[in-house]
Amino acid sequence: MKVLLTGAAGQVGAALVNSVPDHVELSALTRAELNIADEDAVRAEVAAFQPQVIINAAAYTAVDAAESEPDLAGAINAQGPRHLAQAALSIPGCRLLHISTDYVFDGLASQPYRPGDQTNPLSVYGRTKLQGEHEVLEALGQRAVVLRTAWVYAAEGKNFLMTMLRLMRERGTVRVVADQLGSPTSADSIARALWALAQRPATAGILHWTDAGTASWYDFAVAIATEGFAAGVLSMPAQVTPIKTADYPTAAHRPANSVLDCRESVAAVGHAPVSWRVTLRSTLAMLGAMAEPVAA
Repeated sequence: MKVLLTGAAGQVGAALVNSVPDHVELSALTRAELNIADEDAVRAEVAAFQPQVIINAAAYTAVDAAESEPDLAGAINAQGPRHLAQAALSIPGCRLLHISTDYVFDGLASQPYRPGDQTNPLSVYGRTKLQGEHEVLEALGQRAVVLRTAWVYAAEGKNFLMTMLRLMRERGTVRVVADQLGSPTSADSIARALWALAQRPATAGILHWTDAGTASWYDFAVAIATEGFAAGVLSMPAQVTPIKTADYPTAAHRPANSVLDCRESVAAVGHAPVSWRVTLRSTLAMLGAMAEPVAA
């Protein structure tokens, strides 16, 4: 199976590259190698490689910066997916797996969001990602999968886990928002789901996929402090203080509850999500094996 991957240097992109199945011929392209906002470049790349599946892991993910860069966010998150979908149309049977986000919801629901629930993004980031969903589904229909996920982290790059570890090492204490709920999700978990979906051509539409369980950012930070110490990534557990969203103003509004209901996706993916605490522990164990602890 020939798979074209965009955004190969990002968290999910790197996880996909590191877990590519043996039977897959992968063309993994970073943004420097293929800017999906460039329609001509996308068309040429897809025509040259002739993929059976395109996985779009490219995105503008700087949520707060997007408020002041809406055109750039739109070019990557909305127009880029349209270019990929239109290029896929030119190849018989080519499918597009497109990664989206919990930020398409407003967070006012009292229970986890299902794929068919009403969207209402609060930020430029959320609106551009929602537009990207529409572009992909309208162009490709049953040849497209939109996989929404949330609170993504990995053992490298810029993400909540790595930021918390750095601050805990530097300061020994952190203040973290406790009134926003979601599901911390390992990039490796998303990669496993995407490789499974790539091999299921009958699967189409919107799916949700996160690690199992619910946490606040504060809960996530406490677990990082505890498990980081246990894994030897931190020399001592850091102190984590809960605060309210109002105490930590940001340029972009974030959903207060962005927990995604993944039950409808289990059959399509072929396995159930693993607890976020289990995947966090695995990620920290990997980090612990890579480096010596730094004093908190």
